[in-house]
Amino acid sequence: MAEVTAFLEKGPGGKVIAARGRWLVQSAEPLDRALAETAKGGKGLTFDLARLEALDTVGAFLLLRAARSLDAKVENIPPGFQTLLEHVEKAVADEPAHPRKPHRHFDVVAWVMHVGQVTIRVANNGRMLLGFFGVVVVTMARLVIHPSRIRGVALLTQIQHTGWMALPIVGLLNFLIGVVIAYQGADQLKQFGAQIYTVNLVGVSILRELGVLITAIIVAGRSGSAFTAELGAMRVNEEIDALETLGLDPVEVLVMPRLFGLVISLPLLTFFANVVAIAGGGVMCWAALGITPPQYLAQLKGSFHVLTFWLGVIKAPFFAFVIALVGCHAGFEVQRSAESVGHYTTASVVRSIFLVIVIDAAFSILFAQLNI
Repeated sequence: MAEVTAFLEKGPGGKVIAARGRWLVQSAEPLDRALAETAKGGKGLTFDLARLEALDTVGAFLLLRAARSLDAKVENIPPGFQTLLEHVEKAVADEPAHPRKPHRHFDVVAWVMHVGQVTIRVANNGRMLLGFFGVVVVTMARLVIHPSRIRGVALLTQIQHTGWMALPIVGLLNFLIGVVIAYQGADQLKQFGAQIYTVNLVGVSILRELGVLITAIIVAGRSGSAFTAELGAMRVNEEIDALETLGLDPVEVLVMPRLFGLVISLPLLTFFANVVAIAGGGVMCWAALGITPPQYLAQLKGSFHVLTFWLGVIKAPFFAFVIALVGCHAGFEVQRSAESVGHYTTASVVRSIFLVIVIDAAFSILFAQLNI
């Protein structure tokens, strides 16, 4: 390694740091240590570069940083190093010694502009989703007129992926939801000596509302994101462009099997979720309240009408349609980059869950107006 030395020499005007050798990036570490030792000599120093043989950007930065921290002067600069030191000194001077975060005042105009931009972006996304909805409806009508165009193998594959393979996670989470509702309900109702009505609470809340809603949210996070990721990957790999080149309709080939498969799967998943959640509530009632399974079933039978079950299940196809529509639309919107796939996958899950909750609220208002 080239010699790098920085040492103190007594001069007539105070202490002088005589630099010699080759101050290059290869010797940055020992040079930095040498300058740190030199700094112990105090301030009011002078750097003498007369015997400096070579200097690069790193060496110049270390030199000027040390000179800045020690309030030292730099003298006898060789002509070949003058320009380099001037450029590095300008960069060092522009860097604040103690950077502070600027104090930001609330800017009403900037806030209004931001709200406007977000509103326009949301409106554009809604407009594009509405246009995609129209394309899907037209394609669906064409398949109804010509059912032979429906791809049976792809449809069964999607039912397997979105339905059968989702049973474990849907069952586990809904079982725990039933346990939680029964436990919390029993804890509140025991204040009035009405623990037996915990069964009514579990049955009505699960069948009418929570069973289908929790299942739809799980499916949105699981299957909706999968739709976006799959179609987004096909967009990145130009497979969708290849389908169009072959004269095939990507909506008919890629979207409709996923949409039909999820519309069939979600009501079945909802039925399974209702049964498992009620079973979870029964286990908790048995463990916490001593309500035996025959008593639980008898109380459950008298707690709701069969319409209560259908009021929950009827929501499932609408939730499934929205989840598939949003997931596939986001997949088609993916740009040709892996980062875009992740962005639109996240966006599709957020939009799907938002629309599912909005539709659920609309159904609640409708049922209230119909007194059912």
